[in-house]
Amino acid sequence: MVSPLVLHAPPAVGFESPFEMLDACHERVERTLALLERLSAHLQTQGEPGPAQSAARDVLRYFDLAAPLHHEDEEQHVFPPLLTGADPVLAALAQALIDEHRLLAQAWTRVRQDLQACLAPPPLPAFSAAQAQGWADFCALYRQHLRREDQVAYPAAQAVLDRPARQHMGREMAARRGQRPPEA
Repeated sequence: MVSPLVLHAPPAVGFESPFEMLDACHERVERTLALLERLSAHLQTQGEPGPAQSAARDVLRYFDLAAPLHHEDEEQHVFPPLLTGADPVLAALAQALIDEHRLLAQAWTRVRQDLQACLAPPPLPAFSAAQAQGWADFCALYRQHLRREDQVAYPAAQAVLDRPARQHMGREMAARRGQRPPEA
């Protein structure tokens, strides 16, 4: 039986398809948020420390490493054409999404502190209703952010970025991660 506090591997996509890579990142964010919610429930019932520590490490790893790179990808490639385009509604949305990246980073700092406490030797630390609400608020803010990117920002950016721009985007995304860029 698989533990409910396990994060599954992301789908395999490559940097040659940068928007599919961004979509895959959003799927991973969703899975990581779901894991965070399961961990919250686990901590509220003072469950076993081993699965809690493993889940905390997975969530920390994603939001400490992958999420900042993903936000940088968006700020370097997705939002600029919207900010400089002719549509003021899209420009305002892009700026709002950039601002939300800062809010998400601030909210993550608080959640991160709680997760770090889970990594201490057993027993698990007490987990308050206020902490659980803070985690729920972080998840809700992130999901709202993802919906606006998926439903509006990504389609609008894809409509204006031609093939050479997307290839450049994929190469830069790979380079940010120290990976080999896709073939041109």
